[in-house]
Amino acid sequence: MPISPNQGSTGGGTTVTITGTNLGGATAVRFGSKLANITGNTPTSVTVVSPSGTGTVAVTVTTAGGTSNPLSFFYIGAPFKSALSPVSGVTAGGNTVTITGVGLSTATSVSFGANTATPTVVSDGTLTVVVPAGAAEGSVGVSITTAGGTSNGLSYTYVDAPTLGTPTPTSGPTSGGTAVTLPGTDLTTTESVTFDGVVAPFDVISDTEVVAVTPPGVAGAVDIVVTTSGGSATAVGAFTYIAGPGI
Repeated sequence: MPISPNQGSTGGGTTVTITGTNLGGATAVRFGSKLANITGNTPTSVTVVSPSGTGTVAVTVTTAGGTSNPLSFFYIGAPFKSALSPVSGVTAGGNTVTITGVGLSTATSVSFGANTATPTVVSDGTLTVVVPAGAAEGSVGVSITTAGGTSNGLSYTYVDAPTLGTPTPTSGPTSGGTAVTLPGTDLTTTESVTFDGVVAPFDVISDTEVVAVTPPGVAGAVDIVVTTSGGSATAVGAFTYIAGPGI
């Protein structure tokens, strides 16, 4: 006599189907000492909603002909999640987030706001999930659904990809040291600035402005690349290194 599913939330409320023979006219289904609510019954099956409980309990079906042999049902506590990393990413989604906590082994879905993704269970304490696309830039709640219930409490921030305008100034000596103002959008989470692939020191002034100091370079026009948690923006040939005079 199979039972499906054979596990559910300690808070109850799991729809469980028990199949077998001579089950018609079931008068009671017990999970341990507690009665379950019968929602469907045929000669070969009984469908019930599990009551609350803990641990492993015996499930029996009672009909006019007697009480069945017991089946095991496992109560699972709601998941607890302690952290996720990284905590932000592009609005388009697609990056992988790791979630750590307790009771995650039966996770079936992870929701980022209104959008849901299917996780990969690494262990009872770790999940990985590919972040779905977000509706807009901003923070959303993250919830995990397992056989034991749903856990909330963490947040994830969607960040739009940056854009870059024309820098000021547009040229400087090959020796470097020029302070260059980079206008744009979504620059708050800037992680790096490069001139021709060489990392430059920078300061984030605002969401629309970053100031970087040019590293030494080779004479000619070079690309400037700004990388944020939302992605990268490239200003092609936007800064020109000028060789100094020689005598």
